[in-house]
Amino acid sequence: MRERQRSCIVTREPGGTALGEMIRKVLLKVGDREIARSTELFLYLADRAQHVHEIITPALISGSIVLCDRFSDSTLAYQGYGRGSDLQWLRSLNDAATGGLHPDLSFLFDCSVDAGLARAAGRRVHSETDPCQEDRFEREKLEFHEKVRKGFLELARLEPGRFRIIDASRSVADVGRQIREIIDRELF
Repeated sequence: MRERQRSCIVTREPGGTALGEMIRKVLLKVGDREIARSTELFLYLADRAQHVHEIITPALISGSIVLCDRFSDSTLAYQGYGRGSDLQWLRSLNDAATGGLHPDLSFLFDCSVDAGLARAAGRRVHSETDPCQEDRFEREKLEFHEKVRKGFLELARLEPGRFRIIDASRSVADVGRQIREIIDRELF
């Protein structure tokens, strides 16, 4: 997008703001301490509300494209499909946190759960900041990860006009080419 001289903000959840980074540490790096499901959910929603207020809305108002690594669909997949919370309730909470803001286009990078967990382990090994520490989600059982993956695929099935499913088992170069083609076709 920048090559095409379009203003683009790249951000992530949790952690797209200073407050979000603190929330991210709490959510992912609590060691063996259990976090109640409702606490986990409300921390993600607090991060999202701050993120929308501080980063996303101002960027959209200025005419920028916002590329966000995770957003409201992650809450539906992880806390809804993965943890079993009511999806309608989660949708209403997401709407409260975002002020009704929804993505126009979502990329779903899909691969097997085994491949995804292996990649996460590889990133940890090559990390300069925290080479050995699994985050809370990486320690979840395989069944949880399968539910989350199925949840994301179900969300994509329900909104085919917004989602683009990318085969993330392919090479980085192939994935990059596919994303570029989609962006060229749909945004330019």
